[in-house]
Amino acid sequence: MNSAKQIQKMNKNELTGFDRFNRISKSANIVLNLIFILMALACIVPVLLVVAISFSAETSITEYGYHFIPKIFSLEGYTFLISQSKMIVRALGVSLFVTVVGTALGVLLTTLMGYVLSRPGYKLNGFLTMVVFIPMVFNGGLVSTYYVISQLLGLKNSVWALILPLCVSSFNVVICRTFFTTTVPESLIESAKMDGASQLIIFSRIVLPISKPVLATIGLFLCFSYWNDWYQSMLYIEDAKLYSLQALLNAILTNIQMLAKNAATMGLGAAEMLAQMPQEAARMAIVVIIVAPIACAYPFFQKYFISGLTLGAVKG
Repeated sequence: MNSAKQIQKMNKNELTGFDRFNRISKSANIVLNLIFILMALACIVPVLLVVAISFSAETSITEYGYHFIPKIFSLEGYTFLISQSKMIVRALGVSLFVTVVGTALGVLLTTLMGYVLSRPGYKLNGFLTMVVFIPMVFNGGLVSTYYVISQLLGLKNSVWALILPLCVSSFNVVICRTFFTTTVPESLIESAKMDGASQLIIFSRIVLPISKPVLATIGLFLCFSYWNDWYQSMLYIEDAKLYSLQALLNAILTNIQMLAKNAATMGLGAAEMLAQMPQEAARMAIVVIIVAPIACAYPFFQKYFISGLTLGAVKG
């Protein structure tokens, strides 16, 4: 017993300096857990409500309002979208192509640029760092961007107009530069040079295999950007066959809202069609279709994504 008490006293005495300030009392731990639970519920509850509304009948929504458990279960929102299945499947293919190709190309270009800027012996390091940093504060504006992409580069009404404008971001380049500077030892690069390895071999065979966190982080950022983007389609795409899924669903949503606002000026046939159209359920079904693929893909990147976001953290 005496030895156990002595060990406890020694452990208490060892808690000096920062260790004392890092301790959390039980009451503070309970309060923090409650705060995090409330924040998690604030994120999850709206999603559950959207899913519930998407499975509700339009008459139920009109009569009873929004409920987490549908008063009248119905698939009419999804049935309405299935009636547009030919366009939706084609738009889904465009979105998948843009997301996969854009993410792969963006990760390649971003990591290459970040690696170059992370090398201290590179002569243009300071100049190119400013070139990367300035677009984070200022941009060329919508008119000049539209002119360069549509006229100068000739990408209007092309699938590359959906890929190239979002391919490289200054923020992502800075993340890669920070990771390579703080994580990849310079001695490792120098030893590879002494063995006769070129910079391309060093980057592909040494740097990339130990850079999974930053690759997953940048890949997830780009995947989100490409999958959720509809703005590029609105600006540069006129051919309906090149619409992305988000652009097509946004157009369907806009048409539903336009019909609802102008119901009084329509003829009898159009008014009957509008009355049978599941407006609220279709809107929520659109949201579910857009969010579901990304929500399913996120858990596979979560481990690397969290470590990638803490690149600048102080490590003890």
